[in-house]
Amino acid sequence: MVAKFSHGSSLYGALTYNQEKVDEGLGKVLATNLVIEPTDGTFNVSDCMQDFERFMPSHIRTSKPVIHISLNPHPDDKLTDNQLADIGREYMERFGYGGQPYMIFKHEDIGREHIHVRP
Repeated sequence: MVAKFSHGSSLYGALTYNQEKVDEGLGKVLATNLVIEPTDGTFNVSDCMQDFERFMPSHIRTSKPVIHISLNPHPDDKLTDNQLADIGREYMERFGYGGQPYMIFKHEDIGREHIHVRP
């Protein structure tokens, strides 16, 4: 498993990127934490942003407050969606982000499955 951590300044942009993969059929939402799952299963960026904003302090001083975690299993590893979601949740817990909102997206756009975690 290769893990890549990076930081960004736009949560909206990060969610939009992942939602575009879902809309194109190249990804899906595997799990959420403190983000309300729609009854029809169809997420949209605006509603997700509202859930995230409920937990964001109003006086952010950090220039890049958005963390991005990309977890890439070895191409020979064939993991189920549940296993990938569990791995994403465990990363969030162990890094101390388990109590905040996040979404775990699975991407299938580059010939191997991998997940993106967007807290």
